[in-house]
Amino acid sequence: MKTIEHWIGGAETSGASTRRGKVWNPATGQQQAEVLLAETSDVDAAVQAARKAFEAWRDVSLVRRARIMFAFRELVDNNLNKLAEIVSDEHGKVFADAKGEVIRGMEVVEYATGIPQLLKGEFSEQVSTDVDAYSFRQPLGVCAGITPFNFPVMVPMWMHPMAIATGNTFLLKPSERDPSASNFIAQLYAEAGLPEGVFNVVHGDKVAVDAILGHPDIAAVSFVGSTPIARYIHQQASANGKRVQALGGAKNHAVVLPDADMDFAANHITSAGYGSAGERCMAISAVVTVGSAGDELIEKLRQKAEEVKVGPGNDKSSDMGPVVTPEAKERIVGYINSGEQAGATLVVDGRDLVVEGF
Repeated sequence: MKTIEHWIGGAETSGASTRRGKVWNPATGQQQAEVLLAETSDVDAAVQAARKAFEAWRDVSLVRRARIMFAFRELVDNNLNKLAEIVSDEHGKVFADAKGEVIRGMEVVEYATGIPQLLKGEFSEQVSTDVDAYSFRQPLGVCAGITPFNFPVMVPMWMHPMAIATGNTFLLKPSERDPSASNFIAQLYAEAGLPEGVFNVVHGDKVAVDAILGHPDIAAVSFVGSTPIARYIHQQASANGKRVQALGGAKNHAVVLPDADMDFAANHITSAGYGSAGERCMAISAVVTVGSAGDELIEKLRQKAEEVKVGPGNDKSSDMGPVVTPEAKERIVGYINSGEQAGATLVVDGRDLVVEGF
């Protein structure tokens, strides 16, 4: 059984971890790997590596940082399919979705290559008599990112390229459900010339999260995930004097009026709902129809749903892959069951769907 380790100080390590989590192949339902779950001491080891690296990295010229980002961007682009395969293999989303995710993440890396312009300050002469005012930007130190399972490449790339390009060092705690992409990103950073300790990956659960939120040497924390956890992260990190952004889950709605183009609406609602197996904020959890729009739209959504080809993510003919874990499937089935029990009419039922061989 493959074991996925942490990446600390430029190398993979098991650290002090004794607990392990299961990494599934969502298409087959079989466990394909184990991931180490960090102890508090593992988080501290990563922070100390990042803190040591920060002493030199903050003084690296903007041009050199930008060149490393250029090199990293090329490596991500050259390994685009490999990254997409890793995401599809552990998350379950189809290859096209996974590839699109990597490309969207790469856009942030491309933005970070312009860091010499982005970090310029301001100078105002004579804002008052014989008084000039100026501002300049400086790195904070060790920053941390806590990211969700549904976009294991894109969401972390919202965070670490900008943090690193601006002179900070970074500790990533990705989801333990699909951890391999983060280690591969760490390898690409190393190949791009990023010094050891500037980017670190610690896998884990609440133990690792709490260690990050309470660590005195972490200056800032960024989080994307569910709203209850976002609230917890914001409260704990703020109480410990850290800069924090905590982005909670979204429930997007679509409103369809009677004069809408029903084919257009059905196409987009279906794409939103079934893309990435529905495991994304853009899934459109609720559709509100006005007046006579409801019956016509429901019939078109039924037709579209029945046309969706469900299959393994690595099959490029699949429109929708499996959800990420058995627990996720059970939760979704529970939603359908509760809807029936509440008196809703079930139009399309996928609870007993079987994909041959999977």
